[in-house]
Amino acid sequence: DPKPVKTIEEPEADSGEPRQMIVAIDPGHGGEDPGALGPGGVREKDVVLAIAQRLKKKFDATPGFRGELIRAGDYYVPLRRRTARARDLRADFFISIHADAFDSPRPRGASVYALSQRGATSESARWLAAKENQSDLIGGVGAVTLADRDPVLAQVLIDIAMTGTLSQSLLAGGRVVDALGARTRLHSERVEQAGFVVLKSPDIPSLLVETGFISNPEEARLLRSPRHQSRLAEAIFEGVRA
Repeated sequence: DPKPVKTIEEPEADSGEPRQMIVAIDPGHGGEDPGALGPGGVREKDVVLAIAQRLKKKFDATPGFRGELIRAGDYYVPLRRRTARARDLRADFFISIHADAFDSPRPRGASVYALSQRGATSESARWLAAKENQSDLIGGVGAVTLADRDPVLAQVLIDIAMTGTLSQSLLAGGRVVDALGARTRLHSERVEQAGFVVLKSPDIPSLLVETGFISNPEEARLLRSPRHQSRLAEAIFEGVRA
């Protein structure tokens, strides 16, 4: 007989109030990992934490949203732990914030990344193979457990989750690109796709935002500016909210 679908919790009685959307905000690097270094000693880990803190405030000030920082200070969080933390928070959306760098000072502009299709495929295989994931749930509230599922069914469930998550990530990414383009120079005018580890949560739509090139002297100066940090945070906030 088919086993009953497990849920995270019983739904609460309808209070008439919508549930808050939880946005996990992940400032890259931290602690012993400074990230990219720019002219004048500007460090990626400091810039992205400042932008993330501003972004959290914007979500917290908006009814229906709550921002949660994956790291709230200058310490390092392992990559897989970042996505696990978002799942612990039952996040509805995950944003990782970074600053790009290149071996030439010329490249500049912001970029937005979603997970690549190849990355999604490899992650679904990893999930099925990893013993620690066997009892994990996919699908958020009212989720389905993979424990004791037929392997073929488990593969189908994971693939459905990854496909839906990637679709939502790309949709939101397009809105973030538009909002960023209205406030700062873009390095890429479309959502790029890559296999970043922090984008690989099967059921949380996720984006990685490169806020600019810290290796470019002009952008390094902007990235240190509280005013520009606020503009970037506002753009990311508007894109995700839309």
